[in-house]
Amino acid sequence: CVTANPALDRSLVIPGFTPGRIYRPESLLVAAGGKGVNVARALRNIGGQGMCAGFLAGHNGRLLAELAEREGLPGAWTWVEGGETRICTIIAAPDVEATVINEYGPQVSEQDWERLHTDVTREAARAEAVCFSGSLPPGASQAGFDKLVRSLVVEGRSVWVDTSGASLRTALAIPNVHIKVNGDEAGEVLGKTVTDVTSAAAAALELQARGLGVVVLTLGALGAVIAQEGHCWHAQPPAIKVISAVGSGDSFFAGLVLPVTQGISPDEAVRRGVAAGAANALTVGGGSFSREDYERVLAGTTVKVQG
Repeated sequence: CVTANPALDRSLVIPGFTPGRIYRPESLLVAAGGKGVNVARALRNIGGQGMCAGFLAGHNGRLLAELAEREGLPGAWTWVEGGETRICTIIAAPDVEATVINEYGPQVSEQDWERLHTDVTREAARAEAVCFSGSLPPGASQAGFDKLVRSLVVEGRSVWVDTSGASLRTALAIPNVHIKVNGDEAGEVLGKTVTDVTSAAAAALELQARGLGVVVLTLGALGAVIAQEGHCWHAQPPAIKVISAVGSGDSFFAGLVLPVTQGISPDEAVRRGVAAGAANALTVGGGSFSREDYERVLAGTTVKVQG
């Protein structure tokens, strides 16, 4: 589970939060974070195991590594001299969309990226899938990202990418890579509006036809669509009371990729992914949902052929 730019997550629950006032949080959770770390955490909750990788720096980085280890999330971190691993502040309140403040990560050099390349390639040799999640840190080049992802695909690894913007465009040019993005991210690269199941299915099939592997688009409360070999399915979660959706996309990613590595069909894999994403929204903390919530939501999650 590669997070090139991980973060130390500080999640505060503040009922009635609005800017410009003084608050004392109802609760505070400090945890190792970043999208790939959330994926690893969610994997553990549904019976899988992930190895965390990415750049860490400074005091924040040491704390992140320690917190991850305490949780039972093993790491093969690439350490950067100078700077600090970023902090992500998440303010959650019932019935209100969470406020997320993402800092910048440490500056990385070309030599730093080469060390990450070596570290990830080593760990990938004993992994069933390699997931790249989130943004690149300051100083990282698209050329280095392309080289790493492309080399893993050429080696025959099952490589999944969840990113946006320039990094997504880079990944889309790599044959046979698997893509997981949300509707807005897909719409941006295609120059289209993707807001419902029909447009998402069309977008997923269009991207998949470019020579990609599996393409998955998430749609929040509308679930997700998956396109594979010209076929498409849509999975829909049951109605739930959302506490915080932060990390739901990462939990979906874990819930999707684990069954794929087990040889489970794409329609069932996307159903399990949607259930994991929805279960995550029932609590605070990316990937911190319980197995019981996951099983309960899964029982109410449906899937059907789309298009």
